[in-house]
Amino acid sequence: MQEIIIDGNSLSLEMVQQVACEFRPIRLSQNSIEKVTKCRAYVDKIIANGDVVYGLTTGFGKFSTVSVPKENIADLQLNLIRSHATSIGEPYSMQQTRAIMLLRIAVLAKGHSGIRLQTLQTLVEMLNKQVHPIIPMRGSVGASGDLSPLSHLALVLIGEGEAIYKGVHLSGKEAMQQAGIAPVKLAAKEGLALNNGTQVMAALGVLSLLEAERLTRYADIIAAMSIDALMGTPRAFDELIHKLRPHPGQLKSAKNICDLLESSPLRQSHLNCGNVQDAYSLRCSPQVHGAVRDALSYVRGVLQIEINSATDNPLIFADEEKVISGGNFHGEPLAIALDTLSMAISELASISERRIEQMLNPALSRGLSPFLANRPGIDSGFMIAQLTAASLVSENKVLAHPACVDSIPTSANQEDHVSMGSVSAIKLLQVITNVASALGIELLIACAALDERSMPSSPLIEQVKQALRETVPPMQGDRVLYPDLNSAIALVRSDRIDLLAGKLD
Repeated sequence: MQEIIIDGNSLSLEMVQQVACEFRPIRLSQNSIEKVTKCRAYVDKIIANGDVVYGLTTGFGKFSTVSVPKENIADLQLNLIRSHATSIGEPYSMQQTRAIMLLRIAVLAKGHSGIRLQTLQTLVEMLNKQVHPIIPMRGSVGASGDLSPLSHLALVLIGEGEAIYKGVHLSGKEAMQQAGIAPVKLAAKEGLALNNGTQVMAALGVLSLLEAERLTRYADIIAAMSIDALMGTPRAFDELIHKLRPHPGQLKSAKNICDLLESSPLRQSHLNCGNVQDAYSLRCSPQVHGAVRDALSYVRGVLQIEINSATDNPLIFADEEKVISGGNFHGEPLAIALDTLSMAISELASISERRIEQMLNPALSRGLSPFLANRPGIDSGFMIAQLTAASLVSENKVLAHPACVDSIPTSANQEDHVSMGSVSAIKLLQVITNVASALGIELLIACAALDERSMPSSPLIEQVKQALRETVPPMQGDRVLYPDLNSAIALVRSDRIDLLAGKLD
């Protein structure tokens, strides 16, 4: 596969996904190599001069006032990585780990971190040869970035810690040996360059956002299926309405639903019926889905800036001969954005569950069988599938509570305000899973509801239904339902519907 060139300035969210999930190789740009080399030369000059500079010749955090003798500088960096590797719990997935590694490389490639070129190249080699450090999920407060999880990444770079190589869980030393990569002996500033920054929460944010964007496209399609199955009126999606409240996301979702229903024989069959307006969960789908789209657009903007930013400390400006200690590591921009994403994407599941109710409740479903059961009373149909959706929606209400409004001071009150951005990122993973599952349940039920109608829906909707029917046959009576739910959820979490729909706006 063609290499992605890393220069620290031009990484896109889609590139992150390609490296993380499709294993595209990377290499440093020539300009990046030159900047990294120049920056390191300036660091070496500082060390040689014996200047007192935070993180280079002093301790860290509350120990910033402690000067470190030149002969102990290497020990300082090694001790930093060892002492800060305190994360616990389940490890990040291989894809998540690769995204974290890539974003750390991109920061270092900017040439303001003071790392040696050979150290950075070793990290690139680890990513390309698929030496994946074991990084436990819990242990960051998003203050000096993701200090603890990034230290677990750095452990493998120095031949310690644990890693996965060729599917086998090994010690970091064994993984590096088997991959033919020489571990690094850290020099001045390198430990801090490796573990100070926001790359864990940013990596999780990128992968979550890309999935959230896909789920939002799918939500328009699934909503259109439910609306058609319920013989809803298309009047609410008329462009004239939405131009009077021109939020970009609302306009896109309304157009998508309109286009999806345009060529539906089922829709045409009841154009002149007496139905004036539908329940909010149907006719307000563009307003709700659209608001989600606009929130996701904001989050995308934050992430696009973040993945091309220098977020460690101190930052080194070789041209100006300055080393500046600041706070770019603080995760607040990401914490707020990722909490926003959790709240926004949760609404897709909330309104989806209400459309499920419309299809299953015989008082609302316009002639559909109660709970879409073949023999109501003998068969329960999809009655309890709605309970599953309701459970997911309720769980999201808890998970959507913002982590960013909390702060527990750390490091003897040196880090007296922290972002908790990693908490925002971790709970977002479960929110995304719950939303995908709720949409999968709606998809399953909408297909069953469409099966009850005497006319087909639009060609695209019928294609999506057929994609589900490849693994889930129509219900002929009650059966064990969880395999069907899992198949529908797997379809929603894949790119199959995008491929059928040509990736809607």
